[in-house]
Amino acid sequence: MTFCRKDDMLARSCSTGGVATAQKQPPYRIANLDQLALELRRFADERDWETYHTPKNLASALIVEAAELLEHFQWLSQEESRNLTPASTAKVAHEIADVLIYLTRLADRLGIDMLAAVSEKMAVNAIKYPPNPPSVP
Repeated sequence: MTFCRKDDMLARSCSTGGVATAQKQPPYRIANLDQLALELRRFADERDWETYHTPKNLASALIVEAAELLEHFQWLSQEESRNLTPASTAKVAHEIADVLIYLTRLADRLGIDMLAAVSEKMAVNAIKYPPNPPSVP
């Protein structure tokens, strides 16, 4: 299993954790969401997965991956969830990646600009949930 922290990925100093790989994987250096969507589209095209990547299927897969992410925290205390072991952090990172992959594929298939959608939603939330007024001593 390969696990890289953000700064490790930039330095290209990731380790495989002692797991042998059958073939060398191409390096993926994704810099932004548009590039991620393009790489995921290419990846799916090369494997003829487009037929299966319908919005319904992608949304279903996204929920499954989110549940797999939650599973790593299921029986932990609040404190334990803040202090994961390096091995647990690596597993959580892969689940987060799976969630982002399916979310990005879903948005791509539906033609949704995720950053524009987030900007719009944050503006809605700012009105719906105004900041707390400063406390008066």
